[in-house]
Amino acid sequence: MNINISKETLEHPLSQIIGVVEKRQTLPILGNVLLELDNNRLTLVGSDLETEITTRVSNVGGNDGKTTVSARKLFDICRSLPAEAQISMVVEDDNKMSLSAGKSQFTLQTLSATDYPRLEETQWKQEFSLSQKQLSHLLTKTSFSMAQQDVRYFLNGLLLEIKGDQILSVATDGHRLAKTQISVDGLGLELVQSIVPRKAVLEIGKFLDAGSDDAVQIRLNASHISIESGDFTFISKLIDGRFPDYEKVIPANLNKHVLINREKLIEVLSRAAILSNEKFRGVSLTVSDNLVKVASHNPDQEHAHDEMEVQYSGDSIEIGFNVNYLMEALKACDSETIDLGLLDPNTSCTFHAADSDDTLYLIMPMRL
Repeated sequence: MNINISKETLEHPLSQIIGVVEKRQTLPILGNVLLELDNNRLTLVGSDLETEITTRVSNVGGNDGKTTVSARKLFDICRSLPAEAQISMVVEDDNKMSLSAGKSQFTLQTLSATDYPRLEETQWKQEFSLSQKQLSHLLTKTSFSMAQQDVRYFLNGLLLEIKGDQILSVATDGHRLAKTQISVDGLGLELVQSIVPRKAVLEIGKFLDAGSDDAVQIRLNASHISIESGDFTFISKLIDGRFPDYEKVIPANLNKHVLINREKLIEVLSRAAILSNEKFRGVSLTVSDNLVKVASHNPDQEHAHDEMEVQYSGDSIEIGFNVNYLMEALKACDSETIDLGLLDPNTSCTFHAADSDDTLYLIMPMRL
């Protein structure tokens, strides 16, 4: 087997799969990329047994065959070569690959392609299309609220819920929750709930173009999700668990609504965060007639106070929050004015764009 390809052509597909390849793999072959040349079409596959990325490149010269080689080493070699480099890879009989580009020569160890583990593409139960823009919206508006290595394993991912023509994405780590939804004309699917693992969500986000109307094909069954766009295919196992009933978590009796300029609130919180406790990151918000006061302090007896004008009339309320949770949610919201909903110091707050509640964020209060 031999492959003749330019550095420019090879580097991009390698960059797409390198994130899924295990750094500390239990099986040595999982550190490799599968290379298969068939009729001038090169297929590259990376996998960690939970997630698999396949990308394809056309018009590649060489002789058909397949092998596996270290993904990280091949990627690092490719990146280090001059932009105009032409790469020649030749697989020899003694489990070695000879790679040359100009006067640069490398010898890499290979492992048999027949031993490379692939995720089985079982029968899909639901299939539908979204634009890259729509899928990117569902992920970016909520994914930052996913848990990390929580013992409640079902929180270490993002819920995709399909009801009729509506697709919702929901993420929570038990302290905050993010929810958004889009409408897709003609979707008409029965209720589907799938929990996509955290790593898969992050990898999917890397190849999506948030401004593109190009279609992605999504396939689902009880245990897997597949996303395909052009020459790129992504398959991941789903988390086997029951996601919390997010509707019950969102309080329905919030009777205090504050209209706030989002950018100005981010600026005020950024200043207050400088002197917040490095561990707990707490800030207090005191809301009174047309005014929000923000305060923070730390164990060194340092204090910060700031305030801004808002639209509100009603009883005064003081409530504490983790400033990081507030900032991340505010930055994910793209509205100029937000509607902050409050009840009392012990009840979670919600906020959303003042002119739409399709995207909603919930944050639990904290004692300061």
